[in-house]
Amino acid sequence: MSKIITRFAPSPTGLPHLGTAMYALLNYVYARQNNGKVIMRSEDTDPARSKPEFEKAIIEDLAWLGIKADEFYRQSDRLEIYKKYIKQLIDSGNAYLSKEKSEEGIENEIVRFKNPNKVITFTDMSRGEITVDTADLKDFVIARSMSSPLFHLTVVVDDYEMGVTHVIRGEDGLANTPRQILIQEAIGAPRPVYAHFPFVLGANRQKIGKRNGAVGIREYREQGYLPEAVLNFCLLLVWHPKDDRELFTLPEMIENFELKRIGKSGAILDPTKLNWLNREYIKKLTQEEFLDKAKLYLANNESTKFLPVLLERIDKFGDLTGLLAEGGEFDFLTSEPKVTKELLIGKSGASAQEIKRHLNFLLEKGTDRDTVWPYAEAEGKGKVLWPMRVALSGKEKSPDPFTLTAMLGKEESLVRIRASIDMLS
Repeated sequence: MSKIITRFAPSPTGLPHLGTAMYALLNYVYARQNNGKVIMRSEDTDPARSKPEFEKAIIEDLAWLGIKADEFYRQSDRLEIYKKYIKQLIDSGNAYLSKEKSEEGIENEIVRFKNPNKVITFTDMSRGEITVDTADLKDFVIARSMSSPLFHLTVVVDDYEMGVTHVIRGEDGLANTPRQILIQEAIGAPRPVYAHFPFVLGANRQKIGKRNGAVGIREYREQGYLPEAVLNFCLLLVWHPKDDRELFTLPEMIENFELKRIGKSGAILDPTKLNWLNREYIKKLTQEEFLDKAKLYLANNESTKFLPVLLERIDKFGDLTGLLAEGGEFDFLTSEPKVTKELLIGKSGASAQEIKRHLNFLLEKGTDRDTVWPYAEAEGKGKVLWPMRVALSGKEKSPDPFTLTAMLGKEESLVRIRASIDMLS
């Protein structure tokens, strides 16, 4: 076989989502592992729905994931090429003009492919041999007019002219393959190798897509997911390695990927799995890399001193914003805690006067563990440590008081303890 050439051909009719990423990734990885070439083709022949901003978003979001095509084409720039092939098919008797009325009763001259009504057998690399009787397809439409080609024709012409050797696409393309093979044979184009990967399904068991609320790649990026985790997640949705390994960087995907191991059934998009993968990749970051990414989600640089504790509680960097925002689980780190008498007493089992006495001890003797722990054992741990923790955090649930004092620092800890004493007074 000549040099392997793959392509991903999204329609710029909406923002790219994980399905877009998966489509591009599989073609990119297969081309790279075979020292081949990968093409991006913008299938924008639907002028009503195709938008330049969506095309731009697809290119940028895939680049964020590390996927960049070697060549780029736009179908709207190739209309004269398609027109030439439509004429060739009509002249050869493989297609014909047909005057037909639209639903509105307007007569149009469309182009239909003349179906030879034959049985076609083709091999799918992940599904094996498939046989179809094309008689059921009848004479199908390939253009609305001589200058308005439809999908089946443009795909075949582009793949032929661009030298595409492998068509790796979603299983919705499986039903289109017989028609496209008929057109290939009619124009003398070689048959590429096919591999159809399964749909990725949402929680509702429906295919994720632009029309049913699929989360965009950009949204994952804005939420603070790492591109390595998103790519890894996409791969595991449709491909199964030989062992139980789950973490694959892009170079490792290129090294280990096997096209024949693409799954046959649709995987369910599991956010829990994505979060787990993202945490694993966060752990691999250097301290400098971690701080650089975290700062994008922090209100001020002062918040960075709290990151070691917060790291254990985030799935993605965007979680930092929610944790530190007003009402968040850790809002007390960046603003004064809201402490009430009722909360200070809470589950301590102590009276307001007892609590005041214990807090005064902390104010006078200090908050380090060696000082506080013996006192708490003598007075009752709940009676001392509960109000200490509440005074520092204003929360019913928070890290232990010694972790809090380490996070807040001695000076801020004493300020908060004094404020609770004043409130009780």
